[in-house]
Amino acid sequence: MKTKAHILLFGLLAVALVTASCVSKKKYNTEVTTANKYATLNQQLMTALNNNQKQLDSDQIQITQLQNQLKVTLVNEVMFPEGGYQLTTSGKEVLASIAPTLAGLKGQQIVVQGFTDNVPIEGELKLKYPTNLALSSARADNVATYLTIKGVPNSIISAQGFGEQRPVAPNDSPADRAKNRRVEIIIKDASQQ
Repeated sequence: MKTKAHILLFGLLAVALVTASCVSKKKYNTEVTTANKYATLNQQLMTALNNNQKQLDSDQIQITQLQNQLKVTLVNEVMFPEGGYQLTTSGKEVLASIAPTLAGLKGQQIVVQGFTDNVPIEGELKLKYPTNLALSSARADNVATYLTIKGVPNSIISAQGFGEQRPVAPNDSPADRAKNRRVEIIIKDASQQ
């Protein structure tokens, strides 16, 4: 059964392909197949997250379907203690709920990306992680490591830290800085290296 999202997705895909240029039937079919694959994966991840014992708000976790990839965004308050780098119990629960879906992927690459706000690190944490880049890398590594412990093949997962680079909001208020402190799990075709 097609949902409104599927219909909208196919409509947008068709318009984009027609307006961009004339496309071969093979390329069109490939694009539709890819869109269907990510729509199915999106649904599987949403089901896994909804079955999680811990209820999450829509501003704490988002799944976005982009061209040829799926992005799962988790805010740090779900994943890590404030200023921390080790996963919280709720972070482990969330990752454990999606790990079986990720573990079953074929021909996909998973990239865990860590991000921070622009506030410099202070206190004892600065001794271990002197920069936001180092902290974001540790967070991404911890997420990737936990997913592999839960069954995601090590061969399809990698981690990257970006620190305060690539903010999704200005760093001028506590609420916006909280949006920038996040982990993104990018799922894409392995051929897109």
